[in-house]
Amino acid sequence: MAGRSSSSSSSLFRLLDLVRPFVPLLPEVREPDGRRVPFRRKLACTAAALFAFLACSQLPLYGLHRAAAAGGGADPFYWVRAILASNRGTVMELGITPVVTAGTLVQLLVGSNLVRADSSNPDDRALLSAAQKLLSIVITAGEATAYVLSGAYGSVGVLGAGNAVLVVLQLVLGGMVAIFLDELLQKGYGFGSGISLFTAANTCEGVVTRALSPATVDRGRGAEFVGAVTAAAYLLATRASKLSAVREAFFRGGGGGGLPDLRGLAATCAVFLAAVYLQGVRVALPVRPRNAPRGHRGGAYSVRLLYTSGMPVVLLSSAVSSLYLVSQALYRRFGGSLLVDLLGKWTPDAAVPVGGIAYYVTAPASAASAAANPLHAAMYVAFVLAACAALSRAWVVVSGSSSRDVARRLREQQMVMPGMREASVQRELERYIPAAAALGGVCVGALTVAADLMGAVGSGAGMLLAVTTVYQCYEAFEKEKTY
Repeated sequence: MAGRSSSSSSSLFRLLDLVRPFVPLLPEVREPDGRRVPFRRKLACTAAALFAFLACSQLPLYGLHRAAAAGGGADPFYWVRAILASNRGTVMELGITPVVTAGTLVQLLVGSNLVRADSSNPDDRALLSAAQKLLSIVITAGEATAYVLSGAYGSVGVLGAGNAVLVVLQLVLGGMVAIFLDELLQKGYGFGSGISLFTAANTCEGVVTRALSPATVDRGRGAEFVGAVTAAAYLLATRASKLSAVREAFFRGGGGGGLPDLRGLAATCAVFLAAVYLQGVRVALPVRPRNAPRGHRGGAYSVRLLYTSGMPVVLLSSAVSSLYLVSQALYRRFGGSLLVDLLGKWTPDAAVPVGGIAYYVTAPASAASAAANPLHAAMYVAFVLAACAALSRAWVVVSGSSSRDVARRLREQQMVMPGMREASVQRELERYIPAAAALGGVCVGALTVAADLMGAVGSGAGMLLAVTTVYQCYEAFEKEKTY
């Protein structure tokens, strides 16, 4: 047995040692110098990271033709942009996709024991962090190249080889900015994580823009304001028939694909309220220090209904966007093949899926579209609910938040549940955590589907993540104020 253990350790060392030569080459955000980062500095770093991300989200890619920059080419991230914190035609085109994909892969490798890393060993932690960063950079470069070659900005021949290389370099730069801003916050210089913060910021920016934008468009009926509230105010001020103005302000979107309207804003408010309510649903399990005196009140370990927060929709959106990217690239070159068409059929400009798996995992454009094609709607709803539940259960295991992991942490912190032996703590947690993970995943999926079908302004998943992130930042904010 000793020989087997030695062999396993040697294998583990060689696997992690593959990353070691790259560690000195990787830029790194230094850990705080052993002292707690002051509250005001944390607040300033969080604001600076958010500003840098939003600035990159508005910085257009240089070298694109005007039509491509405006969205004339294929857009594999069209349906999931709010969740992936990406913005069409900008340096932040890829959003947080590389960070999420790399983090998920590393978590899966560690959680499935394919990589046996000791979290208490600083060297192992440093190597795993370097591996995740290196993988993020590689995925960024790979996705940027695949994005351009798949025709996201039109044919490479039309774009030109020089411009194509320039666009790839800009996308890689944007991905690197997202990676290191996330690391800055994760190292304790700010509140929360970059992934959740950027997704929340992107979602809120989209909602505010679609509600208040003063920009105008012409749909053949003269200039119209894009913002729903702006348009409603203008219609009420200029129309002689106020009833007609109110009707158009509420229903001008036409049930999907049109301009934002007040009906969509009402649906958005309903989704926000539902997300806030679900965020507060929890079960409190009493705990106290092992050697606490009799009569000690102790505390509580809370198991929330949304136990994995919005992570299931982040993982699902990342997987679906990758499916779009692969399906588009294959359909452009091998359209008509049985397997390629099974993966996804696309419109001539390869911007919208119209058949295959890619079509059935895409949300219907509106409730009217769902009623017109009930099979599509039913398969989409079933896919989202099942996938969110399964991903939530899987994330609990690979992220170290399972019943066994929680029981171990409580034991290490010398915490016990009153009236229970140590061996019974895990069984008690098993009654709540797996159920909360699965049911929470279903609730996340249901809220996402409801928002999409109700025509809410922005993505339902993005709004849920925004609410979750704001709530977590508020908790961290209040905790910091006590120090």
